[in-house]
Amino acid sequence: MTTAIDPGTTVHFRLQFTGVDLGLFTTCSGLGAQVEVEQRPEGGNNGFVWQLPTRVTFPNVTLTRGLTADSAKVATYLANLQQRVTRGTAQITALDPTLAQTIATWSLREVIMVRWTAPSFDPSRSETAVESVELAHHGFL
Repeated sequence: MTTAIDPGTTVHFRLQFTGVDLGLFTTCSGLGAQVEVEQRPEGGNNGFVWQLPTRVTFPNVTLTRGLTADSAKVATYLANLQQRVTRGTAQITALDPTLAQTIATWSLREVIMVRWTAPSFDPSRSETAVESVELAHHGFL
């Protein structure tokens, strides 16, 4: 018997990049794919336009979280990035609020970490320090 998961609960996302666990994130955006289409009108038939698929594109994926001890894992990865940028694989796993059950997993191919945004520190504002990681990829495995 399977247990139903409440879709309204908070989800956490675990990011593994080329086998390295970069920790938990609280938001994940940009997972998707889009088929680009060229339109070609039918010759002699003004009421019909062919929709011809040309290529599939994948938007960048952005994961964000509050500053945690896992932030050191990203800093270590970035320190090694200066030596050589290589493409790898990434796995994003959606976990339930207890972090015990996997809800869904997406595996990405030919991934490059294209941006890391450090948290802004302003002592006059009482906000959570938030960091983000942005990944470019060439599709799903």
